[in-house]
Amino acid sequence: MTEPLWSPGPVRRQTANIRRFTDLARTELDPGIYDYRGLHAFSIEQPAEFWRAVWDFCGIVGTPGTTVLENPEKMPGTRWFPRARLNFAANLLRYKDDQPAIIFKSETGESASYSFNDLHDAVAKTAAALKASGVVTGDRVAGYLPNLPETVIAMLATASIGAIWSSCSPDFGIDGVVDRLGQIQPKILFCAAAYTYNGKTHDCLDKVRKIVKAIPSIEQTVVVPYVGPGAKISRLKGAVWFAEFIDNTAAEISFEQLPFDHPVYILYSSGTTGIPKCITHGAGGTLIQHLKELVLHTNLRRSDRLCYYTTCGWMMWNWMVSALAVGATIVLYEGSPFYPAPQAMFDLIDELGITVFGTGAKTIAAWEKAGLKPRTSHELNSLVTLLSTGSPLAPESFEFVYRDIKQNLCLSSIAGGTDIVSCFMVGCPVLPVWPGELQCAGLGMAVEILREDGSKADIDETGELCCTRPFPAMPVCFWGDEDGSKYRSAYFEKFPGVWAHGDFVALTENGGYVIQGRSDATLNPGGVRIGTSEIYRQVEGLDEVLESLCIGQQWDNDERVILFVKLREGVELDDSLRDRIRKTIRDNTTPRHVPAKIIQVTDIPRTISGKIVELAVRNVVHGRTVSNTDALANPGALELFRDLPELGS
Repeated sequence: MTEPLWSPGPVRRQTANIRRFTDLARTELDPGIYDYRGLHAFSIEQPAEFWRAVWDFCGIVGTPGTTVLENPEKMPGTRWFPRARLNFAANLLRYKDDQPAIIFKSETGESASYSFNDLHDAVAKTAAALKASGVVTGDRVAGYLPNLPETVIAMLATASIGAIWSSCSPDFGIDGVVDRLGQIQPKILFCAAAYTYNGKTHDCLDKVRKIVKAIPSIEQTVVVPYVGPGAKISRLKGAVWFAEFIDNTAAEISFEQLPFDHPVYILYSSGTTGIPKCITHGAGGTLIQHLKELVLHTNLRRSDRLCYYTTCGWMMWNWMVSALAVGATIVLYEGSPFYPAPQAMFDLIDELGITVFGTGAKTIAAWEKAGLKPRTSHELNSLVTLLSTGSPLAPESFEFVYRDIKQNLCLSSIAGGTDIVSCFMVGCPVLPVWPGELQCAGLGMAVEILREDGSKADIDETGELCCTRPFPAMPVCFWGDEDGSKYRSAYFEKFPGVWAHGDFVALTENGGYVIQGRSDATLNPGGVRIGTSEIYRQVEGLDEVLESLCIGQQWDNDERVILFVKLREGVELDDSLRDRIRKTIRDNTTPRHVPAKIIQVTDIPRTISGKIVELAVRNVVHGRTVSNTDALANPGALELFRDLPELGS
């Protein structure tokens, strides 16, 4: 294709936030900055000047101090804004007026709205209640909640005190929650009585009882009466309804002023090599990175309404909520994006005047398969930007968007992850959109594509997605990783001093990026990264299963989970056992962990040290060459996975 699918017109270029920022940078910092490429180069070569300019341009509330970074040559080890003081919640609550801050809608038609004044008052009452319950700076507060206004309120109240927020979505099973929250020992747990999905109601309280019993640090459970206002909570340790918990006398918030890298969020790795790692993100790094992406890359303004279809267990929830710092309205949707009908999200866009909508790539593909043509069935006058992330957006999906949704639309496929609670590659309102490509590397992100030997890959050559210089949104630590060894091993083992992210990517001649998939053993079905160890823990607890191995298979422009099982002698894999395996996984992890295919094999390949070789099996399944088979104790076992007929359907 010689022409892009979309290019911004002169009005969009001239009025874009990033155009104003570029003009400012050219006037005050470097007269040689004229376009995005020049601005990006400046952001990498002059990081102190660039990130201080982002602070000022986005109006971050706080004192930045005189120093922007220390130890810039160290990664990890750089310190950003080492003398700054700020509060994360104060930035998201900087506006106090009657403009809507949160609009909530559920698949069942329930709705709610909070102005910025309402939100400030609700956070003040919740923060006072947390303090009265003994929560202090550095304590952990957890959520096991749907995507509700109360979830945002509880998070902001937690951050205002300087406590640390961590959340799991309610579709997580008991073991999945305990494996995560149990490590960080929260003092307070917010939960919902129930939630709905695809027209079905799911009780939460039975699971919460077991979670609270397994995590003794939880002193009080605050229950949001979502879906189940008549539920009984008397059997739940230290339980109180949300309305009874809050302090109705509180009117103001005393925002704790804290260092730039004071923790604000704990998110979790997928759990590929053991229990999930507790990725701890600093308030300042998260805030400045999110504002850069929202204001400059997404062109967000106060007049915008942003909705990202997400759960509060996915980092896109954290990203979306930061839009409050811009003064924009966030639209929270709870339920299935296809209920009560496949066009539900387009109905939502028209009803609420959403200007920026985001979702996973799998949702966009599903819209096309459902035969939707919103361009003719809906107005979509408000929509100016469509965001996609989670997994690579296929070129066919790009074509579908511009053919059947809307032509004058900036479609930005973006990519990053839980590890940085933000993006490496992002959209840009002043750059063209090419099919199958992410528009650009984010400002301040020194993205490089490296070969196995550490050399730089050529244009269109697939290599490892890396970042070669420090950036503010790097985690401040892994919770409980006292010497930092797990942190260093996770990102800096492959190329010392360089962040290796675990994605195979190619840089195109257009300056965009194409993601080919994961370069590690993490599974990525529907764009949600999950770990294999959580699956193994459930499957290998069954008497019939001796060993198992799990991979992601590229299938139909997505990835599906394939589970191989080695069974006890004399046991055959039948539909009954398959159903029991799936039920065990679903009940104790999440529906996303449930494999699309379960296949019996006679042996599982392992290294001489006994480690199963997921990557080698995945390469065989995809017809790739497997190197270094000398490290395998049973290399012949790999042939069992070649050309399996079950994998072709």
